[in-house]
Amino acid sequence: MKRVLLFIFGSLLLSQTGVLAQGKFSGYMFGDYYYNFKQVVPAGEAASKAAPGGTAFQAFQIRRIYFAYDDNLSDKFTTRFRLEADPSATLIGSKIGVMVKDAYIAWKNIFEGSNLVFGISPSPTFDASEGAWGHRALEKTIMDLRGIAPSRDFGLSLKGKLTGDGLFNYWVMFANGKGQSPETDKYKRYYGQISIKPSGNFWGMVNFDFEDRAQVTDPTGKKVSNGTTTMSAFVTYAQKDVFSLGLEGFTQSTANGYLSGGSLTSKSSLGVSAWATVNFNPDCQVVLRYDNFDPNTNSNAKGDARNLIIGGIDWKADKNVHIEPNIYYETYEAPTGGSAPDASVAGRLTVYWIFL
Repeated sequence: MKRVLLFIFGSLLLSQTGVLAQGKFSGYMFGDYYYNFKQVVPAGEAASKAAPGGTAFQAFQIRRIYFAYDDNLSDKFTTRFRLEADPSATLIGSKIGVMVKDAYIAWKNIFEGSNLVFGISPSPTFDASEGAWGHRALEKTIMDLRGIAPSRDFGLSLKGKLTGDGLFNYWVMFANGKGQSPETDKYKRYYGQISIKPSGNFWGMVNFDFEDRAQVTDPTGKKVSNGTTTMSAFVTYAQKDVFSLGLEGFTQSTANGYLSGGSLTSKSSLGVSAWATVNFNPDCQVVLRYDNFDPNTNSNAKGDARNLIIGGIDWKADKNVHIEPNIYYETYEAPTGGSAPDASVAGRLTVYWIFL
């Protein structure tokens, strides 16, 4: 942590003296005060995503800190280095840790209308939907929240225009499949995306990715495939400072990923997320989102599906400061022959601010 702080302060000092004057620093953070009115852990499942701790638990927390440096190295090349701190990156003693979020170089217009990117960089899967959702301080988008795909990956990507007017665009990526973690095997993940943007208000896209994995052994002792295929789609329509609507859905299937009736079968998951925002004025917005997620759609796997509702108000108290009171409500599917667990409910006061 001390080395990270020295790097940050040293970089800022260099920027002030002109050594890094051609680049740009940026940063933001957000955190909450929260209270768990009810926190439920369904049998065999992880706790609600609402907030850590059990029923009646309350706490202040920082959920995310970003610090980034962007530099146009030349007319052809640009680079980004970004650090991230959050509770998931804990150090010894359970202190908040820091990790590398982005570290890449981009070759602009390697051919007309396309950029080539190498390093740790955003993956195609939900980069656009997160931007359209626009409320990362409240929650991740559904595919990020449920661990369907990494937000970043280490590899090589190419993205750009399929048509000169930018109506149709593409994004492909060949990467480790380990997110920001170092590679540990020979298997890779392959991403592809086609998007359409007929106007500034509407945006739609479809995504596909395949994650190759080592074979697994079935109950007969035979080696069988275990690769994962993910398909998703996303559409949004928005009018700035008036309203926005978004819809995102995905399906993911892992070959021979579920043991049922003494034999292996595919494990499939399914999810859909819909959101709407409405502005009272340019500085005050109502936010509502609904998610449905089933991690295993097999008929023998009952009781693991979840519904999530997030409701809140985003008040821009200043140019770079947002105050967002919100409610987090999660319900659970009833297991076979049983009744559904109680819902988990958390209230939060989220504060989000940009400092660079």
